[in-house]
Amino acid sequence: MYQRAHEDQGTAARNPKLTLFALGLGTFAIGTGEFGSNGIIQLFAVDLSVSLPVATYAITAYALGVVIGSPLITLFAARVNRRTLLLGLIVLFVVGNGLSAMAPDLASLVAFRFVAGSVQGAFFGAGAVVAAYVYGPGQGGKAFATVMGGLTLATIAGSPLGTFIGQNAGWRTMYLAVVGIGLLAGAALVAWLPRTDALHGGSIAGELGALRRVDVWLMVAVAALGISSIFAVYTFIGPFVTDAAARDASLIPIALAVFGLGMAAGNHLGGRVADRYEHRGLTYGYGGALALLAVIGVAGDDLLILLPCLFAVGGTMMFAIPTIQVRLTSLAPEAPALMGALNLAALNLANSLGAIGGAITIDVGWGTLSTVWAGFALTTSGLLLYLMTAARSKWAP
Repeated sequence: MYQRAHEDQGTAARNPKLTLFALGLGTFAIGTGEFGSNGIIQLFAVDLSVSLPVATYAITAYALGVVIGSPLITLFAARVNRRTLLLGLIVLFVVGNGLSAMAPDLASLVAFRFVAGSVQGAFFGAGAVVAAYVYGPGQGGKAFATVMGGLTLATIAGSPLGTFIGQNAGWRTMYLAVVGIGLLAGAALVAWLPRTDALHGGSIAGELGALRRVDVWLMVAVAALGISSIFAVYTFIGPFVTDAAARDASLIPIALAVFGLGMAAGNHLGGRVADRYEHRGLTYGYGGALALLAVIGVAGDDLLILLPCLFAVGGTMMFAIPTIQVRLTSLAPEAPALMGALNLAALNLANSLGAIGGAITIDVGWGTLSTVWAGFALTTSGLLLYLMTAARSKWAP
């Protein structure tokens, strides 16, 4: 699947940049829907008459859609050509977000966010396979970082714009805007994804075989625990700005964009480090994030401290993610799409863990900035688990 087919007649053979652009636009649409929800959480909490901690159920439902739905879709579609799979997924994405815009109550919104979330991991996994096909062998980290680039761009532009739209035209309009971006992404995928037998899937048995490996699940746990601090911060950026720093809500989109710029920078560097070094991307990323979380927890009520730390937390966490993908693929090279789906499932389990952990600390009265300490505990656990598994692999006979 990673080898170029000599007989390929697809667009990628003529202009790979268009293929990568189409994949990036798809992940941009998905990221805008995901992170845009975090930016409007206060709005739909008020409109649907629920508390902020209860409103996080919609965020959690999306994450669970990725965790549960995406691996299942990837397994059942194992034999499907990656082009066909990506086109079907973007249709499901548009439907899920369109229904979210019409949700009459929180229960409905939770259900529709689950549907939208079920697309994400499968799309990123299949997209990473297509990107790796375009780049060629030995550049798995760069390929995954390219696919993730649309997601990071969504945190810079899509999510802040979605938040702005939500604040000025209503949170439902934000989801309708996401539908529009999804339709554009669908058109780009139809036009520019390569048509080639090289992108046919493999057997379900082969995919299932990868799931029997303990090291795969340990790496999934490392990702889920470690990356959770992103969401213990990102989910609560609005309250950080308005409650902790006592600034106007108009600054929330700026804070979201700053976080997104950090994510983009970290993802770009992390993709290159992942292809050169086995462990550095993850250990440096997690370690740096822990130091920054402590700074926010102590002094994040000062906006001049909060904003640079938001940039750096986004950067250090994203620096680790391509390394996670390369490690997963090396553990199960016969199932790259499933490993991509599991990586995104882990990241969205992290979304759930971070949002739930932060909601718990707020609920018990520890204050808005206390959410970073929930992230600190989870990321510490992820780093320790990775160090133990790396030592285990080193000394294994």
